[in-house]
Amino acid sequence: MTTTSVATERRLPRLDEAGRALLFTEARTANTFADTPVTDEELAAVWELAKWPPTAANLQPLRVLYVRTPEAKERLVAHMNEGNRAKTASAPVIAVLAVDTDFHEHVPEVFPINPALKDVLADAPEMRDGMGRFSAGLQIGYFLLAVRAEGLVAGPMAGFDSEAIDKDFFPDGRFKSLLVVNIGHPGENPWFPRLPRLSHDNTVVWA
Repeated sequence: MTTTSVATERRLPRLDEAGRALLFTEARTANTFADTPVTDEELAAVWELAKWPPTAANLQPLRVLYVRTPEAKERLVAHMNEGNRAKTASAPVIAVLAVDTDFHEHVPEVFPINPALKDVLADAPEMRDGMGRFSAGLQIGYFLLAVRAEGLVAGPMAGFDSEAIDKDFFPDGRFKSLLVVNIGHPGENPWFPRLPRLSHDNTVVWA
C-alpha cells in the first residue's frame, strides 16, 4: 500500500518550460510592433490575470488606461521623451499605468476584515501615498507578466512627462501615472540584443 505525505499533497504544480520561457527566460521587450490588432477580449483578459496576485492589505491601487484611438495616441506620444516616441506611436495599444491616490475608498469592499482602515488612510496622506505606490509597483510587474501570458509583447517606457500625461488624461488629479507600456505583437526586428543578467552569486545571500 502506498501512502502520500501531507507535504506531497500540498505541493503545487510546477510551471512547465514553455510557460517559463513565455513569461521569463525568452520574453523580451518589443521595440517594433506588427499591424496585427489587439482585441478588447485580449486586453480584458490581461487584467483578469493581473488582478489576482497580492498587494498590501489587498488594496489594489493600480489603474489602467488603454490608449487606442489615433487622436488619443497622438496626444500621448507628444508627452513621451523624444527617443521613445516612434516606438510608442507604432504600438497598437498603449497602457498608461497609474496609481489611484484615493484607493482607500474601496477598503470596505477589498479588505472587509478591517473596514476602519479606510478612515485611517484618509487621515494619513503620506502613509496612503507610500502604500499606494508600493502596491501599484507590485501590480505593474504582475501586469507585464499578464501581457506576456496572453501571447502579447510589452514595451515598458519610463521616459515621459508624467505631469503632462496626468494633466491631459487624468485632469481631476486622482490618478498619477507611473509607467507607459506599449502592447502588441512583435514587428520587424523587434528585439535589441539581450543584455546580461546578474548571477545568483551577485544577488542572493543565505542566512
